[in-house]
Amino acid sequence: MSYTYTFWLAVVGLFLGHGLPGAIVGALIGFVLDNMRYSQRRSAVPEAGGFIRPLFELLGAVAKSDGRVSEAEIAIAERLMTRMGLEQGKRQEAIASFNRGKAPEFDVTRSIHELRDWVGLRRDHAFPVLDVVIETVLAEGNPPPEKMAILRQLAFAMRVSDMELMALMAMKGYAWNATGGGPRGGHGGGGYVPPQRSNRGPDPYAVLGISRDADERAIKRAYRKLISEHHPDRLGDLPEDMRKQAETRASEINAAYERVKAEKGFK
Repeated sequence: MSYTYTFWLAVVGLFLGHGLPGAIVGALIGFVLDNMRYSQRRSAVPEAGGFIRPLFELLGAVAKSDGRVSEAEIAIAERLMTRMGLEQGKRQEAIASFNRGKAPEFDVTRSIHELRDWVGLRRDHAFPVLDVVIETVLAEGNPPPEKMAILRQLAFAMRVSDMELMALMAMKGYAWNATGGGPRGGHGGGGYVPPQRSNRGPDPYAVLGISRDADERAIKRAYRKLISEHHPDRLGDLPEDMRKQAETRASEINAAYERVKAEKGFK
């Protein structure tokens, strides 16, 4: 949350209100205004369709980041267009954006910033975007560091932690240790260990973002936080495909919670 009004009104109060009392009054008024602005931004619904160009640019950049765009990555982009029900004009825009993103000189930073601005403070809208990008990152199995670096840069811009990103990967059946995941925004592969597909399916503890020695209270708190952020009813006017993905994530969270409860022996 920004405290711009708090700071400047405190300064104004300091000079116009004769010292500390004026500064305190100004700061209090500014704090109220900052909170109102924060609440408005947090509840704002992103513009419908405003994510298509930067999202497909980013998908093209992810696909090309290891030097080649595979048929599997193209197929994912095409299926996404179909699942989103894009009309002809929007579909052509998505194709052009994907091709623009895979150009060698393309800089992902602008697209990431546009997606961040589109999401705003709606973290529940950040997860569907990340989910779509993860599909392309994992299109060919265990991803190279270049792909993970772009994904982590996007997650960081959207205020999604490595732990939360690990949970999203776990929901897709991949185990990933963020400490060996490569630098954010970089492409270095030193010591890089890619996410590995698990033969056992999603790790329920990784899905919930908790350690195996977490107590009942911590487990329930983690579950409540996750299910509230990933619940499809919070998504508003997003494409039906993204809502379905949210439903899948909510199902994974519920299944993980039930598995952990059964293992820990609490209701």
